[in-house]
Amino acid sequence: MNIKNIRLLLVTVVIATVMGSCHIYKKYDLPDDSTQSAKYKEALEQPVDSSALGNLQWDEIFTDPQLQALITMALDNNVDLQNAKLNVDIAHAQLLGARLSYLPSLTFAPNGSGSKIFKVNDLDWGYQLPLSVSWEIDIFGQKLNSKRQAQVNLKQTEAYEQATRSQIIGAVANCYYSLVSYNKQLALYRETADLWKQTVQVMRDMKEAGRFNEVAIVQSEASYYSVLSAIPQVEMAINELNNTMSLLLNTEPQVWEINTESMVVLPAELEFGVPMSYLAARPDVRAAEYQFAAAYYATNLARTAFYPNITLSATGGYGTLVGSAILDPARWFINLAGQLALPLFNSGQNIATLKAQKAAQQQALNTFENTVLSASAEVSNALVTMEKSQEMRQNIALQVEKLQKAVEYNEDLLRLSTTTYLEVLTAQQSLLNSQVSLLNTDLTINQAAINLYQALGGGR
Repeated sequence: MNIKNIRLLLVTVVIATVMGSCHIYKKYDLPDDSTQSAKYKEALEQPVDSSALGNLQWDEIFTDPQLQALITMALDNNVDLQNAKLNVDIAHAQLLGARLSYLPSLTFAPNGSGSKIFKVNDLDWGYQLPLSVSWEIDIFGQKLNSKRQAQVNLKQTEAYEQATRSQIIGAVANCYYSLVSYNKQLALYRETADLWKQTVQVMRDMKEAGRFNEVAIVQSEASYYSVLSAIPQVEMAINELNNTMSLLLNTEPQVWEINTESMVVLPAELEFGVPMSYLAARPDVRAAEYQFAAAYYATNLARTAFYPNITLSATGGYGTLVGSAILDPARWFINLAGQLALPLFNSGQNIATLKAQKAAQQQALNTFENTVLSASAEVSNALVTMEKSQEMRQNIALQVEKLQKAVEYNEDLLRLSTTTYLEVLTAQQSLLNSQVSLLNTDLTINQAAINLYQALGGGR
């Protein structure tokens, strides 16, 4: 094919391109025909609120030095986060490959051969030093859409890395405050066991004085042993939490040092109507949007299968082999070619692929919108849990205060023989239950604060 024919081919293709659909060249744009998508697009145009809870650095939220050290260790060592970072490296490499695909391919393939006609000539040897260049012209957007898809895939993996980072921070903090709560419970049960052991001894002494019978001793001992039986359960839970922490930090199982007085402290004022801009900053929401964008470009790639591929190639070099002829002396040679491959019918595969990609694109859009709704529900749940748990804590704290007085009064009355041992045991058991409830409520408040920070995309 000569230069004139190649030019004619290119002109023909350009005319066909102008007459054809231009949708395959259109950049991704999130549709705004639904309420969630429209609000999300509007939120992306708003300035970033650096004072928003989700935008605060994690060490501004988790101020306990021991917890900060554990989170730092987890971010350095956690296997899931390391793999997420490697996924970003893979996406970078794929994007580089998509960008380099615009360049022509270059091949150097030296070769030689010998030929002989029987009883006519001696064996004639020839050689060739060819250099081949091939270039696929991206007129119909195959490479363009592949590159754009690789770009959004990279953004998606980066968002997943951020989501993994946020999850690890939240997991370490949750595990830490669970350890705080269970260690407090362990101390409470041990202290209670010591007190109830003293109560058993008091009743034994009073039995010797003839003021109680054996029933009182047996029931007080039963209460004492019920507390002792709870201690191993709490110790097992602490052991499991320490192992969970070790796994998060990717290290050998060990006992981790904690501060039992630690609490999560959030800003005093929290909004119940969370703006969409806060949700739009969540890495999992952004990842869902990028997944939809990747599906959009995959649909465009399916459309490009209906258009021709155009390849220009050239081979040139130096040698004695040109075609089937052997020249002497060696000469320079060059060959130019152009190829147009137009799919006419491919057993319906191109049509089926396009339909499937359109359905996958709609699935990705549905997933994105559902992710936004789920994010909003998570924030709402965390806020309500915090508010109601704080109300519960106030009431339980008052209950503990009153029950402590009730225990003291009943013990004093018991010494004066103006109350029964059952009232003493009941008051002690009620106090223990309330104290455990108070510790569990503190844990719920801490976990709600962690979940709220994570639900707002914290830890980026």
